Amino acid sequence: MMDKLGIVWRRILPASLLLAAVASPLQAADRALLIGIGTYESLPPEMFLHGPKNDVVAMQDLLTKNLDFAPDSIRILKDTEATRDAILSSINDWLIKDTKDGDRIYLYFSGHGLQVKDLSKDEEDGMDEALATYNIKAVDTDWSNVILDDDIEPLLEKMKGRVVTLVIDACHSGTISRSLSVDVAAGIDGARFLPRPFAKPVQKALTRGLRIDTGVVDKPAIVKESGVTTWSAAAPYQVAWDDVRLPEDKRHGVFTSAYIAGYKPPVADGNANGLVSNAELFEYVKAQSDTYCKSQKNCENLDPQLETVNAKLGASVAKPEPAADYVEAAPEKKKEEVKYEEVKVDVVAAAPAYVDADPVSAVGDIVGKADNGDVTISLDHGPKMKKGDVFKISVTSKHDGNLILLDVNKEGVATQFFPNEFAQKITPLKAGSTLTMPDDYYGFDFEADGSGESIMVAIVVSDDIDLKAVAPYSRGLKVELNARETLSDIVARLQKTWTGDLENRGIKWSMATMKYTID
Repeated sequence: MMDKLGIVWRRILPASLLLAAVASPLQAADRALLIGIGTYESLPPEMFLHGPKNDVVAMQDLLTKNLDFAPDSIRILKDTEATRDAILSSINDWLIKDTKDGDRIYLYFSGHGLQVKDLSKDEEDGMDEALATYNIKAVDTDWSNVILDDDIEPLLEKMKGRVVTLVIDACHSGTISRSLSVDVAAGIDGARFLPRPFAKPVQKALTRGLRIDTGVVDKPAIVKESGVTTWSAAAPYQVAWDDVRLPEDKRHGVFTSAYIAGYKPPVADGNANGLVSNAELFEYVKAQSDTYCKSQKNCENLDPQLETVNAKLGASVAKPEPAADYVEAAPEKKKEEVKYEEVKVDVVAAAPAYVDADPVSAVGDIVGKADNGDVTISLDHGPKMKKGDVFKISVTSKHDGNLILLDVNKEGVATQFFPNEFAQKITPLKAGSTLTMPDDYYGFDFEADGSGESIMVAIVVSDDIDLKAVAPYSRGLKVELNARETLSDIVARLQKTWTGDLENRGIKWSMATMKYTID
């Protein structure tokens, strides 16, 4: 074993994850279907929603101004227009038959979500997730004229080869985490769910944490195989909300409002590079949802969900166009220095995505989270070193948790500093305690090598989840990694729903980054 360990490594780009550059974007015949249902044919007025009619207008504006959809490529179904037959025929005829491979498909729904009895016997909890159409009707103890997740899945299969985005601002488990009577449900202003007809209240602990859904599509493998990016307003057994802080005529869905606002830099652009990535938008929407939930006594938890191909996490939600606003947010960069790379990240479609061409700057796009001071990284030599300097790394966290520590250099190569098999024990960090490496048990030093800017990334995971698949200790300090692939896989794992106790919520984790240079 070598007694010195350098930082800068030979660049490795595994063929399995090579992001192939695309010469030019495809000419797309894009199609979008926006559905907003606030009033319902057979429901009492107290179950109507005020936000959906405003949501679809705002989404239409987003598509035309930020995502370059032509106005005539967007179809809107509101209230009486949004029957079950009309929605399904529009998906088939407008979104599928009128598009081809490489085209963009955008499907948005704003309204009530619910659960109905699973008749196909493919659900562990015996319930199908569903969307409420305008002509939903109560039949005995269940609902009819709904759109099931089982209805959506074969339609997604037909969309293979397209670039598909599915955005759902509704509650997908309908019953929160307990059955609610109609009287109880009607008393919760702004809740986007429908109880099962005539259901009686039961203890919420009986139905919490039974399963993990992904919006109306509760099978993540199907989402990824179809090349679909799915956004949904809440985790399983949570409720999506109209923003009741607003006057009724100005209401929006809490999720939709945050989702749209986050598209504009620098609102969600955590690393101030002019590119709002999927991961950055996701973290922004989560933060806004959490803020709303804390302000409302009926909202227990609110954790939006994102399911996509891991490599898309660091890709821009829209084609980035550097402007003065971005440069002011990052004064150390000149406008002409902010560069983006057009790449192919989709496993199904050939349409391009856009990533920061600088692997060091791209770290913030992939991680998405802002550095809030809960975790700190330091080098005993400080952030400026010379080639040959022997140094130590220290990490401190305000929370208990398992540490993943990566180094990313300007070539896009990552080194996993922790966990590693040279440390005496792979133990969780204790809040307030400092982990310094290497210690005497390593038997070697860390030595600065190469030149230029690099970045350290420390991630502390407070929930007891298995990280061996994304950060095995056996590769620590020994394997050169593709930084984009490695970080994307780790962050995708941390975006899953936590089901380790009686509540479904996001996994708790904190992070910090530290840039340094070697002369």
